[in-house]
Amino acid sequence: MDAVDATMEKLRAQCLSRGASGIQGLAKFFRRLDRDGSRSLDAGELQRGLVELGLALDTVEAEGVCRRWDRDGSGTLDLEEFLRALRPPTSQAREAVITAAFAKLDRSGDGVVTVDDLRGVYSGRAHPKVRSGQWTEEEVLRRFLDNFDSSEKDGQVTLAEFQDYYSGVSASVDTDEEFVAMMTSAWRL
Repeated sequence: MDAVDATMEKLRAQCLSRGASGIQGLAKFFRRLDRDGSRSLDAGELQRGLVELGLALDTVEAEGVCRRWDRDGSGTLDLEEFLRALRPPTSQAREAVITAAFAKLDRSGDGVVTVDDLRGVYSGRAHPKVRSGQWTEEEVLRRFLDNFDSSEKDGQVTLAEFQDYYSGVSASVDTDEEFVAMMTSAWRL
């Protein structure tokens, strides 16, 4: 394992130690580091951010991390590239059940889950805040969707965001059998 891989393993472990919220918390941290609003981090921004997390990198190492995970060749890391780099390897069984749950939510089949997709799968009418009149059913569905939306809370969840959410959950479940049973039950697959 080279220095870049070792750094990413340390960062992954730090994020996943926080469970499902770890990677989502990192997305917020990433946006805070993006001071110029470019929606990407250059090696300097990344280096400063990792120092805040207790992972000191020199300039060469930070540039190496950027190069390794820069899929589009832009010279910077966008949020999606960075989150994918941090997502721990997932077994085929876990990937399959995560994909099946996403497909169940993605009623339109367009690869993005929206509030409209949720209406066919999840009802918010029985939610206590809807029953009390505090929220509309639309608000309940939007808040439910926001749980999985790791980038900007834009009301759209991609498969990658859904996988990112469940990578944190998956890290806390010991066996594939337990994870598959949990997902099957939770999503009624």
